[in-house]
Amino acid sequence: MRSILFICAANICRSPLAMGLFSMLTPLQTGEWRIASAGVYAPVGYPAAQNTLALLKQRGLDLNQHRSTQITLEMVQASNLILTMERGQKEALQIAFPDHSQKIYLLSEMIGEDWEIADPVGGSYSDFEDTARDIEHILTTGYDKIIRLAGETESAE
Repeated sequence: MRSILFICAANICRSPLAMGLFSMLTPLQTGEWRIASAGVYAPVGYPAAQNTLALLKQRGLDLNQHRSTQITLEMVQASNLILTMERGQKEALQIAFPDHSQKIYLLSEMIGEDWEIADPVGGSYSDFEDTARDIEHILTTGYDKIIRLAGETESAE
């Protein structure tokens, strides 16, 4: 099974947005994909930001059931590919989970670049649109690489 875990700080803006946008790109046939998101410093149980929900709803995806989750070792073990929004998140995860560091990347690395996804929390709807546009660009441009890496190693079931 291919598996991908999107990571941001609180798991209410960027990582749920990336999870939703990526799920719209993939053929979600039974058992083919596991797509999840979590936060490095996430308070547990919060809904996604209203602007995140609105952006995804505009694209036909309902993420109202999403609740913020803090990353765990079990989540890391169950994922073939982990994509972070910021360099510090990538470094923190590689330090916390050294046995899994080879599958942790900055999202922009999927297109051969090295830049962070801006956190729109507290910003305007336009800020969220800019973030969504950046994430969509990486997910579509880097899709083949993401597919390859998300299926490259066997995850723990």
